[in-house]
Amino acid sequence: MIIVTGGAGFIGSCIVAHLNARGREDLIIVDNLNDPLKERNLENKKFQKYLDKKDFLVKVKENTLPSVVECVIHMGACSSTTLSDAAYYRENNLEYTKSLALWCRDKGVNFIYASSAATYGDGSHGYKDDEETMRKCQPLNLYGQSKQDFDLWALDKGYLDSFVGLKFFNVFGPNEYHKKDMRSVVLKAYPRAATEGKIALFKSYHPDYADGEQKRDFIYVMDAVSVVLFFLDHPEIAGIYNVGTGQACTWNELAGALFRALGREPDIEYIEMPDHLRKRYQYFTQADMTKLASAGYMKPFQSLQSAISDYVGYLKEDKHL
Repeated sequence: MIIVTGGAGFIGSCIVAHLNARGREDLIIVDNLNDPLKERNLENKKFQKYLDKKDFLVKVKENTLPSVVECVIHMGACSSTTLSDAAYYRENNLEYTKSLALWCRDKGVNFIYASSAATYGDGSHGYKDDEETMRKCQPLNLYGQSKQDFDLWALDKGYLDSFVGLKFFNVFGPNEYHKKDMRSVVLKAYPRAATEGKIALFKSYHPDYADGEQKRDFIYVMDAVSVVLFFLDHPEIAGIYNVGTGQACTWNELAGALFRALGREPDIEYIEMPDHLRKRYQYFTQADMTKLASAGYMKPFQSLQSAISDYVGYLKEDKHL
């Protein structure tokens, strides 16, 4: 049996879809179904049981979960980069994950959890997924700090010799419709791009980057799921790993890819960035993928154009994976 927390969320529900495609239906889904769009992510999915995240935590602490769990894939967390409630991040992201990690450790259950590229902060120490870099990083928001705190806790306890932590970069794709402000720019921009042929991007406030030339490592959710399943298939591998493409692209390139997928000429306007984001904005992210390759993951990642073209097919039909 496999437990997927955040199983009705973005990456989690895509993991469930791919597990179903493999014939795996012996799944327990854990989430908080507080949005009809999130509920749609579970349509046509096959699993044995759904548990609310609070009820699941009770079962973890009372040790009443099934004894036949093969792996816990922990994708559940608050992923907002703008929320200012430090206590909530600590309870929901850090302490919750600790409880689940300790249960897996005690039971000898494989544990794959979502970290984040937000842990790297402004990137001044690079994007290498090693201990030295991990200990130097200073996240720019409470979300990134909550992920960093767990990574360091697991490292200090020596648990990363049996756990897998995945530092996801800018993931986009089907089933993110419920994420409100945390939706990808592709999804946010699509309606206007499709109807008016225009896209709005933030201006740059950094002298080294022109407007729209800020760079991110964008990774399609299908590729991100492929990495998760690689570690599910190889429980003998452990540690922290980046999950990006290793190739940074500009927001202008992303916009151009979306326009091409829609058969339109690019028309981009640059708008002011909200004040609360300016000091916490990442101008460049690019995953160092050396460690993942050395672990044996050799599958190529989709190009930005290919990924966005595929995603647009979902958006045109308002389709979930």
